[in-house]
Amino acid sequence: MPSHISASFSHPHCSSSLSATATATLRRPILSISKFYFYPLNTFKSRRLHSSLIISMESHSSASVDSISHDLKNQKIENNNNIRNNDFDSENDGINKKVKLKLEELKWDHSFVRELPSDTKTDLVPREVLHACYTRVSPSVEVEDPQLVAWSHSVSELLDLDSKEFERHDFPLIFSGASPLVGAMPYAQCYGGHQFGMWAGQLGDGRAITLGEVLNSKSERWELQLKGAGKTPYSRFADGLAVLRSSIREFLCSEAMHSLGIPTTRALCLVTTGKYVTRDMFYDGNPKDEPGAIVCRVAQSFLRFGSYQIHASRGKEDFDIVRTLADYTIHHHFPHLENISKSDSLSFNTGEGDDSVVDLTSNKYAAWAVGVAERTASLVACWQGVGFTHGVLNTDNMSVLGLTIDYGPFGFLDAFDPSYTPNTTDLPGRRYCFANQPDIGLWNIAQFTTTLSAAKLINDKEANYAMERYETKFMDEYQAIMTRKLGLHKYNKQLISDLLKNMAVDKVDYTNFFRLLSNIKADPTIPEDELLIPLKAVLLDIGKERKDAWTSWVQSYIQELSASDISDEERKISMNSVNPKYILRNYLCQSAIDAAEQGDFEEVRRLLKVMESPYEEQPGMEKYARLPPAWAYRPGKSGAMKEPAKAVEMNGSRKRPPSSSNPTQNKQWPFLKSKEKRGNKSSSDATNFAGILGIKSAATWFSVVQWGTPRCLAKQVRYPKLGAGAGGGIGTGGAGIGTGGIGGGLVGAGSGAFIVGAGVGGGCWIGAWDACGGGIIG
Repeated sequence: MPSHISASFSHPHCSSSLSATATATLRRPILSISKFYFYPLNTFKSRRLHSSLIISMESHSSASVDSISHDLKNQKIENNNNIRNNDFDSENDGINKKVKLKLEELKWDHSFVRELPSDTKTDLVPREVLHACYTRVSPSVEVEDPQLVAWSHSVSELLDLDSKEFERHDFPLIFSGASPLVGAMPYAQCYGGHQFGMWAGQLGDGRAITLGEVLNSKSERWELQLKGAGKTPYSRFADGLAVLRSSIREFLCSEAMHSLGIPTTRALCLVTTGKYVTRDMFYDGNPKDEPGAIVCRVAQSFLRFGSYQIHASRGKEDFDIVRTLADYTIHHHFPHLENISKSDSLSFNTGEGDDSVVDLTSNKYAAWAVGVAERTASLVACWQGVGFTHGVLNTDNMSVLGLTIDYGPFGFLDAFDPSYTPNTTDLPGRRYCFANQPDIGLWNIAQFTTTLSAAKLINDKEANYAMERYETKFMDEYQAIMTRKLGLHKYNKQLISDLLKNMAVDKVDYTNFFRLLSNIKADPTIPEDELLIPLKAVLLDIGKERKDAWTSWVQSYIQELSASDISDEERKISMNSVNPKYILRNYLCQSAIDAAEQGDFEEVRRLLKVMESPYEEQPGMEKYARLPPAWAYRPGKSGAMKEPAKAVEMNGSRKRPPSSSNPTQNKQWPFLKSKEKRGNKSSSDATNFAGILGIKSAATWFSVVQWGTPRCLAKQVRYPKLGAGAGGGIGTGGAGIGTGGIGGGLVGAGSGAFIVGAGVGGGCWIGAWDACGGGIIG
């Protein structure tokens, strides 16, 4: 499915200027794109790294590769500040002045509350909330002299909010939730999700309270949400509060990611509560009091995959809610899909024969599923390009708008390590490590499509097509991103594979390397002993053998550059527009946190300012581009790679996720207990709701992996059913669900897999977790 199914969010850094032909799919349909919006993130493809640490990439379409040369040459070098993703200027052709509103003048439109079913109860007692998408609640956080730490000017402009409003004495009271915001209609959303591969049941907004939706002067819809504002019915046994430490990280990273050009939720402001919150960071019996804080998050929607999953998991009685919620989402966030007609020629062959044709004009839900898959693929592509690791890619942390959402134990790569995970709870399995993110995105899309399939909104062919589009979109986009990062005139698979292998061997700083790479001249006459001079700041402590390996690679790189007629200066400008100088390294966050906990917020504000222009040279700010100091790896420093295991902060408390080594914690979806055979069209609630792991597209995914293939590929398996009850463990740390069902977690000692059990195909992923193996197989 081409990208025209997805609505448009444009940003020059994460978006290539590729032509429509550059987004051609593996199976080319006859299509008309004039009526649709593009989701303009680069076309590319990637493979995960095995122990050989070689990334292999192949083009599904020569058009994607051939177009890059033309587009790179003709790419306009724009000022980084000219365009920002979802950043809108309120001027009307330069005639009217910018709209500047007081808080009391914000235009509210509470469509979510108005159009979706509500919880009939309003108490805050932890409970299962049935047949409802939200619960009306009010912030309950206690404050004592709250203070405004920092605020985002660009987000205030999105809301048409006058900057003078941040100077109000009652502003910290309002955005801590202690005083009501005029016009708001607060609520907490109900959703569920798969956490670390296991269905966790109801989760919901345990410490986030949405104030409502604001329409700006361009009629764009933005939700305002307070994170850490107190208990809700979804808080379980937690306090619904947030600490300053995690709040600073989320505030800064939301804005940093936006400036990098990566789709993300935004942050309007960060406010301290003046109260302390008790947290036991290491679960060692030594809790301590930490300053409390609240972030005001802003997004066009906070709907997640889990928002639909929770209702589908409850069976037929709630299937209508899935449809209602899908209709709401399409109407407000994918409106172009409501008017698809046969004239749009959106029919696609997914195989041989008429039975393999998917016609998206006949089913808006299928078109929407494809749009969500493509947005997700584009998002993950951007993460891989900039070296971002989310850390907790559970389905309740996946936005249906393709936004980065819920910043917890995130981290940017310092030394290039494909197995890097900033979430020490994810050790040793590393399910959510950097190299695994593309496959985890596909796994999560599988859960999303099975949700829609269970509610009878899409059929098997449509679900599989959405998955195939994820793969193709991801692969194409990553390929283009890496081509631009290296300043190449065309994609060179071997060159990029060799580069990443060398970077992994020598633990080269990911961000600084690509920034320095633009200093290499396309001059084949440069003496061999001078070739590595532009890279000497990142090629540290390497011996002669490694120097020879790098020299050989640079020679190949210069040869490739010489084949282009792009000047060194033009290429440098172009490369620097996609390779940031400044990223939000964890040690920078920690320095700001340490100062803020002592009452000094200047470093938070300074860091925000630097991260607003990550691609620009900023005289006097060079220290923010330095490598991490030794203390950054000490225990207790956020994202430190060697710190003791700690749990992910969820819903206001530090809770450990369900352990995949304990089969008793691996819950089934409540209604998946039918024993009807797969393929029975008259099957009941259990139909098509086991998760797609042995799909046809998985076979396609692995067919081009060079370092090895799965032992078995189930090429025709679609939606295997779960057996009744929970099965036994598969190897060390693994768990299965019924005979022939799904297994999850780790298999054996050190290698990982998602398993489709006996009767569906069987098999295991070949690879060691220390090289970040794992994946989706049949």
